[in-house]
This record gives sequence, structure tokens and C-alpha cells, in this order.
Amino acid sequence: MIRVLIVDDEPPARRKVRRGLEHDADIGEIREAGSGEEAIAALRDFAPDLVFLDVQMPGIDGFGVLDAAPAPRDFHVVFLTAHEHHALRAFEAEALDYLLKPVDPERFDRALDRAKEQVRLRTAPAMPDRTRPFLRRLLVQTHTMEIFLPVERIDWAEAAGNYVDLHAAGNVYTVRTTLDQLVRQLDPDQFVRVNRSQLVNLDSVKELQPWFHGERLIVLKDGRELTWTRRFRTARAASSLRQARSSR
Repeated sequence: MIRVLIVDDEPPARRKVRRGLEHDADIGEIREAGSGEEAIAALRDFAPDLVFLDVQMPGIDGFGVLDAAPAPRDFHVVFLTAHEHHALRAFEAEALDYLLKPVDPERFDRALDRAKEQVRLRTAPAMPDRTRPFLRRLLVQTHTMEIFLPVERIDWAEAAGNYVDLHAAGNVYTVRTTLDQLVRQLDPDQFVRVNRSQLVNLDSVKELQPWFHGERLIVLKDGRELTWTRRFRTARAASSLRQARSSR
């Protein structure tokens, strides 16, 4: 279900957007914000998938809200405004769409359909290629030589641009790949992506703890703490992590 935040300083405008959403079976929880300050707090606490964002508001405007949003931006934006001249800046801000008030219902539905598809693409977990065996070892560079590192020795990994840092028994090995590419090569029953930039070996997990805003804190056996964000809490990942915790 898609979580939606409606941001507009005019209550009638928020109600109109809400009416356009409530008939859609794909829409889950809907929250509203009447100012830029409320919107920034909601982005942090509610973590929406989709935001309908008014451009012109007293105090912090829509662009100011995006500037203040927690990084990385894990939501899509549809701008709402009565003025066409904000369109270029809206698309520079990577908005999915730009709706002029008063919003035509058919135009709203088209924008919503497009937004839902983009949310699905963003949140869909990468499916492993079952026609290929999972990766068993990686060639890594040490100070003096190259070695083949068995993947089961990796405790966790972290993205570093076009590289990934592999943390294994207190050592760090850097390989030239992306986290997306690495995830697709690893057994999803053994390795779980827990946030945008990190994955974890389930055998290295000591425990899970409740954290802020519905997230979880993953404590590894070596004491390292990682954050498991809501966006990456798929049903499969949740099951795998619960099994890892219960087996301790």
C-alpha cells in the first residue's frame, strides 16, 4: 500500500486531493500537512512514498521543503500550484508531475497512475537470477596480494559510490561494483539489504531492537549497529531477519 502525504496550506485544496486518493485501492495511509514546517516533520516521521506538494506556502515553500527533506530522498513528488512559471524548477527538482490548480480530475488520475507505477518500481525488491549460481567468493586486494574472499566471511557491506566496502572479521576490502549489482549476486536467504547503502550477512546478526519512526536497529555480533529502514523491510527480509534473531 502506498503512503501519501498531502502538503498544502489551504484545507479545501487538501480535501480535494484526499478525495481523489481515497477511491484508489492502492493507496494506504494518507496524512496532511498545512505548512512547510509540518511537511518537513512528516517526511521524517511518516516516511511517505508519494507527496502531493503545494509550491507556494507561507514561510517555507514547496522547494524549501524538498531542500530540507532527509537525504536520500526516498519518495516521489507531484507538485500542485496555481502558476505555470514554476514548472521548470519543479522538474529540475525531479518532480514526477506538475498539476495546475484547479486540478482536473482526469488529469489528477493520470498523474496518480504514473506516480503509483514509479513507486512500485522504486520499492520492488531486486529479484535474483535463479538461472545463475549465487556468488561464492570475491577477488579482493589486500596490502600485499589479491585473495579470494568467501562471501560467508562478509559480515556487512556498504556502498561507496561505484565501489562497495566489504567488512569481514574486522578487515575492510573495497571492490569495484555497486551495491545493487552485489545484492543481485548474493543469496537473499543469507544476505539482506537493510537500507539504501548497506546489506548484512544474517549469520552476523546478534539482535534487533526497536528504533525511531518504525525503523529497527540491527546489532551485529561485533557490536556494529546498522539501521533497517522501513523502505527495505520487505516481507522476505523481515522473515529472514526474524529467523536469524530466533536462531541466536
